[in-house]
Amino acid sequence: MKYMLLIHQGSTPVPPSDEWNALPQEEKDAVVSAYKEVSGTPGVSPGQQLAAPETATTVQVQGGETLVTDGPFAELKEAIGGYLLFEADDLDAAIALAAKIPAARLGGAIEVRPIVEW
Repeated sequence: MKYMLLIHQGSTPVPPSDEWNALPQEEKDAVVSAYKEVSGTPGVSPGQQLAAPETATTVQVQGGETLVTDGPFAELKEAIGGYLLFEADDLDAAIALAAKIPAARLGGAIEVRPIVEW
């Protein structure tokens, strides 16, 4: 089964930011190492880190009119900071991988969602 793991940043410090810079070097190294391990897991198609939510442009169509708004649709604390795809035997394997993503322990959350294949 294929899963998308959506990385909700929450209060997770990410580079470049003052919060990231304030982390001890040991913690920064652990985060980088964990992301390398996750990306190297068999079945993972590494995704990408997304730019900060404030750089988003939100598009909606209402009454046939395209509405464009600067900024994210969701509140900042709910913003998705990145994603990856994972082909796993079952949901338990996807959950185990999600638990290794640093955002899961640093103030964020990982949403594991099955991909519908037609």
